[in-house]
Amino acid sequence: MPRYKLTIEYDGTAYNGFQAQDGQPTVQGALEAAIHAFSGERIRIAAAGRTDTGVHATAQVIHADLERDWPVDTVLNAMNAHLVRQDVCVLAAEYAPDPDWHARFSATGRGYLYRILNRRPQPVLERDRVWHVKKTLDAEAMHHAAQVLVGHHDFTTFRDVGCQSKSPVKSLDVARVTRFGEEVHLVFQARSFLHRQVRSMAGTLVEVGLGRWSAHDVKAALEAKDRARCGPVAPSAGLYLSGVRYD
Repeated sequence: MPRYKLTIEYDGTAYNGFQAQDGQPTVQGALEAAIHAFSGERIRIAAAGRTDTGVHATAQVIHADLERDWPVDTVLNAMNAHLVRQDVCVLAAEYAPDPDWHARFSATGRGYLYRILNRRPQPVLERDRVWHVKKTLDAEAMHHAAQVLVGHHDFTTFRDVGCQSKSPVKSLDVARVTRFGEEVHLVFQARSFLHRQVRSMAGTLVEVGLGRWSAHDVKAALEAKDRARCGPVAPSAGLYLSGVRYD
């Protein structure tokens, strides 16, 4: 039974998150329906990460086990033919490196991009793909404050109350804030993240950019290990799963 590694892109606006749910449109549901349409097989796929409602991906990774050994180009083209009416596509298809390789458990790093449109006029072409913040943000101050979060910490403050992770302790490898014209981009990289950790950190750093918080305030919030000390949670629209690393 061959295992296929698929790199996926999607706009999460119309989906109730990645994970399959009865009676709800999901990214997983769309992918599994496409697999069934071309192969006749009903399977469960596994993903590197389960994104929330409205969250996008430029490089999500999944794996699928199929009974028949299809050429990888056939899998890619056949799935995309059945996804043409969906906001999902397969960017690349290949055989998994080995039979035990797993899209989630073999991952050694994940990257997220958070996009903020920082101008007074509302977004039109990028609606539902960015967080619109009208007041000018100080991206340099945000980047400086973000370095407080880098390292091995208890991220309880930035953890959703419904998070199912066994431990709030994570190692954040990269936290970078950069301005590109009218957009401010926040990049976070780690082996894994807590539920809504990225959106919680992004919302808190925007408070810094607006001059309401300082880097010291971010440090104090982190050290408090108290969800109530978190800043506002950023909306899902600006968040993208931008890459998954495998060693």
